[in-house]
Amino acid sequence: MTILGIRFELKPTLVIIVGFLLPMIDLYHHNLTPVKAYDRFLLYFIVPAAIILIVFRDSLSDYGMRLGAWKEGIAWTIGACIVMAVVIWYVGQRPEMVAYYKHRSSSGFGRALWLAGVDLFAWEFIWRGFTLFALSKYMGPGLAIWVQAIPFAFAHLGKPEIETLSTIFGGAGFGFVAWRSKSFFYPFLIHLFVTGWTIWVAMQAVQ
Repeated sequence: MTILGIRFELKPTLVIIVGFLLPMIDLYHHNLTPVKAYDRFLLYFIVPAAIILIVFRDSLSDYGMRLGAWKEGIAWTIGACIVMAVVIWYVGQRPEMVAYYKHRSSSGFGRALWLAGVDLFAWEFIWRGFTLFALSKYMGPGLAIWVQAIPFAFAHLGKPEIETLSTIFGGAGFGFVAWRSKSFFYPFLIHLFVTGWTIWVAMQAVQ
């Protein structure tokens, strides 16, 4: 598509626009369902999946919806979870982390983990699936890994500062694992473990 002599590639342009607008809709609390996690599933999974299938006419597997290089993916998942278990054991007991995460378990750890899973599956799809694999075709994987981490980091504003400041690196790390494994499933598993373990550590800190 060319406008006044400037060529705009449809896919990366639409990915960038969608990657900006959907978090803004989320930020301004447009309630689509009674549960925030389900809202995010609609915004961050259903909408980009529909764009891939209907507008791009591509397969979801081209955007990380597959097992990919599963042996490497599992290896990165196990290694990252071990490292993060140790880090979170100490960081997760900080007062600001406990104050933020203890309310997540108010309805029980099982319910909190389920909602986190629904939420994070969609988050990983839009950033480590839709955004990463679309942009990598135009700017290469190295730059795409860092670019997809930017909106991911900004989406953490309002969380404890120590967590938010780390997310540009965490987001890039998730992107690296997704690219190496050709799947967003493994970053999702890591992210779910990190969130679940953080909630559990916060719960123990207030007992």
